[in-house]
Amino acid sequence: MDNRMYLSPSKHPYSYSKRSSRHGSPMKMKQPFDAHSSPSRSRHNSIITPSAPVTNTNIKVIVRFRPPSNQELGEYARTIVDYNDEHEAVTITTTNHTFQFDHIFPEQTEQEEIFNYSVKQTTEELAAGYNGTVLCYGQTGSGKSYTMMGELETDIKKGLIPRIFEQIFRIIEQSPKTLEYTVGVSYMEIYNETLRDLLNAENNSKLQIHENKVDGVFVSHLETLYVADLVDVYTILEQGNLNRSTGATNMNEQSSRSHAIFQIKLSSKNLEDGVIKSGNLFLVDLAGSEKIDKTCATGQTLEEAKRINSSLSALGNVIYSLTDGKSVHVPYRDSKLTRILQESLGGNSRTTLIINCSPTL
Repeated sequence: MDNRMYLSPSKHPYSYSKRSSRHGSPMKMKQPFDAHSSPSRSRHNSIITPSAPVTNTNIKVIVRFRPPSNQELGEYARTIVDYNDEHEAVTITTTNHTFQFDHIFPEQTEQEEIFNYSVKQTTEELAAGYNGTVLCYGQTGSGKSYTMMGELETDIKKGLIPRIFEQIFRIIEQSPKTLEYTVGVSYMEIYNETLRDLLNAENNSKLQIHENKVDGVFVSHLETLYVADLVDVYTILEQGNLNRSTGATNMNEQSSRSHAIFQIKLSSKNLEDGVIKSGNLFLVDLAGSEKIDKTCATGQTLEEAKRINSSLSALGNVIYSLTDGKSVHVPYRDSKLTRILQESLGGNSRTTLIINCSPTL
């Protein structure tokens, strides 16, 4: 029996001009803007896309250690990491290897602190037309999904995605009346290098990666739904997550076997001069990364693991090429993951890689 849930295939499910926020105040949101209706595109109905790089470092790599699990505590697992806060470094005590990051978050770190450091500024810049990407990386069971999603019913445990939308809706509420907004979302997964639409399975056979001068790299026929409040967001997330590919491994009973990409497109239109600003934020929950011999994988699960590790390797190569300052060629085409994220890695984008780890052995 197929237990997956599906949303309506309607691409414009809401009428924003008549819809009010469930919190009592009207949301200044309408249907998606036609950004190409003006022949000149110089002033009225024109798109503003920042071309200059954002300030400071565009790519940050941070590490977050989760608390020991109940299983680890029951097995008397020992902590093997030693923090050096002054140099943002961590040493693995069993091997004496030291690794340096842009920031280190120890086990007691709250979700809000992760949000403030990793993506709060990126979300603010989204409204100005900048792009961004946040990737959660780590072994199965290391806390990736908790960092990205958290527990929606508990405010202090909410992850990045709900906090991002809370900030977006605050920006909209506090903006001048001369600005109209749309907030569009799409949700896809890459499973064995195959694209799947998590919001409308009927689109799966039509999904293709394309590129043109106007839109850059994009996935055609991918369902986009427009949200007006957190209730809409949670409904879409819940149904999309039920459609995601998971499977049992030796590392976790419900291991994510795909890369999940949740895209937010925030667009604003100035009613006085017709200028449209549009920014994209990609939130990526990467499939579990582990050594194949530790998972006891065979058959289909083994093939999944090989594909996952191959695409993660391609992502690592792209990030290295963007940060080493020497590479002329960036190998975006080595995987579908890096190809889809091409427009939001480097350039005028902010990229944050969150490495999730267990502190024990």
